[in-house]
Amino acid sequence: MSNVSEEQRITLEAAAFRRLLEHLRARSDVQNIDLMNLAGFCRNCLSNWYREAADAAGVPLSKDESREIIYGEPYGQWQAKHQREASDAQKAAFEVNKPSH
Repeated sequence: MSNVSEEQRITLEAAAFRRLLEHLRARSDVQNIDLMNLAGFCRNCLSNWYREAADAAGVPLSKDESREIIYGEPYGQWQAKHQREASDAQKAAFEVNKPSH
């Protein structure tokens, strides 16, 4: 991709990230534990990475604020509407596949 400028690359990455957020918000049926078990990251990981990037850029951002950015609403509201208790199978898979980050 040598024909893409740094500014274009950043713009394209930002667009892909926004699309990922839209997709995750539309697929609230997919639980974070499922994402963790299959992909090794979840919405909370994304919010942590977002907050770490903000910190590195000198932009103050709380954990709650970064979660609201990722979830599209306050985390507690999202949990109340969408989060289910993990099954024993999901919990067992998480223990086997638990990421180190």
